Amino acid sequence: MDSDSRQAAIETRLVRVHGRVQGVGYRYACVQQARVLGLTGWVRNRMDDSVEAMLQGTPGQLARMCDWMRDDMPAALVERMDVSDVPAPFPRFDRFEQRPTL
Repeated sequence: MDSDSRQAAIETRLVRVHGRVQGVGYRYACVQQARVLGLTGWVRNRMDDSVEAMLQGTPGQLARMCDWMRDDMPAALVERMDVSDVPAPFPRFDRFEQRPTL
């Protein structure tokens, strides 16, 4: 696969998770899971008690991460998850990190 094909396969999604997702290790676990899946981007708490994440990767990686964020963090109670596509051009991230609360 050439670099143009790899670049074309990268998509970016903005995810907002509502429910009991703060104070339970959710952001830390998101960073670990995103790194396992090979995603780049960031995650942070929001002042309204939600968690927001910018995810960048292939469609398959993004689907697996969204499934994990919704269903596989035992200490969290996800009530709702909003997922939005970020249209190109978008900035490219080189790692996945935790960011300060917004």
